[in-house]
This record gives sequence, C-alpha cells and structure tokens, in this order.
Amino acid sequence: MIIDKFIESKIKTYAFVGPSGTGKSYRAQMVASERGIKYIIDDGLLIRENEVVAGVSAKKAATKIETVRKALFNKPEEAEEIKKAFRKYRPESILILGTSDNMITKIRENLGLPELTETIYITDVATEEEMQEAKRIRQTQGKHVIPVPTFEIKKDFSGFILDPLQIFKSKGKDSKPYISEKSIIRPTFSYLGKFKISDTVFRQILDYLAKKTESIHRINKVRIEKVGDNEGISIYMEVTMVYGYNVLDELRNFKKKCKKEIENLTAMNIEAIDIVAKGIYVPEEKE
Repeated sequence: MIIDKFIESKIKTYAFVGPSGTGKSYRAQMVASERGIKYIIDDGLLIRENEVVAGVSAKKAATKIETVRKALFNKPEEAEEIKKAFRKYRPESILILGTSDNMITKIRENLGLPELTETIYITDVATEEEMQEAKRIRQTQGKHVIPVPTFEIKKDFSGFILDPLQIFKSKGKDSKPYISEKSIIRPTFSYLGKFKISDTVFRQILDYLAKKTESIHRINKVRIEKVGDNEGISIYMEVTMVYGYNVLDELRNFKKKCKKEIENLTAMNIEAIDIVAKGIYVPEEKE
C-alpha cells in the first residue's frame, strides 16, 4: 500500500517512555517542542500541536484492559484511521508515548512506523520527587492528563471530571518558551480501583489453545510470574506432545500462538514464555 511505503520511509519516530502516572502526558509537548516534533501519539489519539486530528481517547474506555487495547491500536480499524491521517497530514516526525519499550514496539508495529530515531525516558526530564508526586495524584485522585486544550475533547468526555490546565515553560535563557494547554480528566476506570487478572484466567486461555492444537495432547503444568511493576508476566509450561509431530517446530508455533492470544485478550505484556515437552502421547490406532 502507498500509505505504508510513505510511513516506513518518511516519518522519523521518537518514543517517550515511563511508568503509568509519572507525568508523561504532562511533559509530552515539552519533549516534542525541544525536538521540533509537531505530532504526538498518546492513549489512542494522534495530536498535532494542540489539536486532535485522529483517533479516540483510550481514557474513554470503561475498563483498564480496554484502555490498554485502544492505546495499542490493536483493532485494525483503529490503526487504519491513524494511518489515513498520516497520509493526509504527512508528518515529518512523531512522538509516541508508552509505559514501556515493549508497548512502544507494539504501537509502532500496529501503525507500520519505522525503527526509532530516539527514545526519551521520563527519568531524563523529570526528577524522582516530581515523578513520585505525579504518582501520588494519580493514585489518590485518579486524575489523568490529555495534552490538548479542554475544548478539543470536551464533547467526547461529557459527564467526566474535566478541568483545563495551562502551562508556560522555558528550558533556559536561550531556549524557546512554549505555552501548552492540557486537560485533566478522571476516567471511568479510575473509579473502579485496582484490577488483577487471576492466574486461572491465563490457564484457561492456554488450555483452550492447547485443545485447538492437534500436536498438543494436554498441558500438565503452568506457572505464571509477574515481571516488574505491572509491566508484564512470564509463563512456564510443561506439556505432553502427540506422537508423530516435529516437537521443536510445534512448540515454537504454540508459543507464538499463546503470546498473541493472551496479549490480545488481556492486554498484558508477555515478557517470556518457556514451554517444555514432558511426555509423548501415542493415539490408539483406528480400526
């Protein structure tokens, strides 16, 4: 497709990475301004300077899981809307906001964007005290920032807590100052408290996939471990294989299938999957 060729060859892609609630959206325009970047991708939106030009805010989602899915542009139709905007506006560079390098990679791949030119981390532009204060406000008040003026999103957030916030900043004596308007909201999912996906859910998904895979007779053991601070999970599995299949090829394919389906269904990052064949099942010969 012509659009994909344009995206792949013309757009310089930058990443702004930091854990949830540490102030990325608050500082996004500052980071973009310093690098001459006019377009930002943040939580499902494509923003040009102070204007939303495509997408729907992930913060409108009713649940945290759906929020992550929208932010990743997992649905083809949502990704296609952003790609059409790329073709229309032909941006020279884009800043993608994400909670991890893995999240940035998924957004980049779903939108067909090229390899990163630079990655900026929240620790590069904010102090530990500033990040802790941002986390405190997120945890105690449930407030989220969208880096656009309130009038840009007010019609989409009817019924939400919505407050304007105007920032005037200068990085130094010779630096170009900037004024950026932002909106503070409290989305629906922030009222629901913390969420946790039971290990049983992952086990059920894996069992279902095993039943749909001819080369896997059954899953004997599953161990789920959390990686980092809500960054993802690792999975260890022991399986019984069906006799007559190439064990290495089948385990490799099953591993890819498990990673894809779990990430699509739960929006969790799968940091690692280890699968060990612990037995062989020989089907009885049919008469």
